[in-house]
This record gives sequence, C-alpha cells and structure tokens, in this order.
Amino acid sequence: MKVVILSGSVYGTADEVARHAAKLLSAAGFEAWHANRATLQDIQGFAPQAFLAVTSTTGMGELPDNLMPLFSAMRDQLPAEWRGLPGAVIGLGDSCYGDTFCGGGEQLRELFAEMGLKEVQPMLRLDASETVTPETDAEPWLAELADKLRG
Repeated sequence: MKVVILSGSVYGTADEVARHAAKLLSAAGFEAWHANRATLQDIQGFAPQAFLAVTSTTGMGELPDNLMPLFSAMRDQLPAEWRGLPGAVIGLGDSCYGDTFCGGGEQLRELFAEMGLKEVQPMLRLDASETVTPETDAEPWLAELADKLRG
C-alpha cells in the first residue's frame, strides 16, 4: 500500500516526526513517501492509497506556512480519486494555548473529511509541554495505524 505522508512544520519537529513515521511504515511493508513541500501534482503522481498528515500548529491554531499552498490546492480541488481512502493525522502543539491546541491538525482532519477520506483512528495529539521526544511518543500510535491500514 502506498502511503503519502504530508508535513507542516515551523521549527522542524513535525517534519522529524513525519520522517520517522515514513521509516516505521516502510519497515512495516508500506511504500511510504514523505514530502514536506509536496504539490498536488506530486501527490497525484505518487497515486496514494492512504494519507498521513503530521503538522504543528502556529499562531492562533493555524497551519504552518509550508503546508498552506498544498492545503489550499487540496481544499479547492477535492480530488475525487482519493474519496474513500484511509487517512490519519498527527497534530503537534502546546496545551498551554488552550482552545487552539493542535488546531493545525484539526484543520487537516476537517479537510480530510471534506475530501471523503476515512479517518482510520483518532488524531494523535503530541503536547510540546509534556514531551521532548515526539517521534518516539508517536511509535505506538503509528504501529496501530499500520495494523489498521493492513485491514
């Protein structure tokens, strides 16, 4: 199964989690492709069979700048070929920000729902005020995701 891994990051932490996810999913037998500045055409060329998005949250619960062009293109076009595919989101944030905690991840969950992707497990929320090793903290969730993608 071909899994595209999207990432949005300001300081690189979400990209690091995404790269780690790609390694783990590849080791589990998936064809994982991570691109932190992918275009819609890049993703369509890869012909994904599942989606994983990893994003930090900026400002007032917004997506990082590097993910906005792709987010906008996906929202504007809602590619029909992806309807029904499995999807999952890892959101990074800081719970000190209250209502906007993991807001970037919530935006991606909403986009995936609009696109018709099936959320295969609840979003993982990684809290910067509780962890210094988010890539390691994501491992059990990623193992569960791999099991669910295998069906």
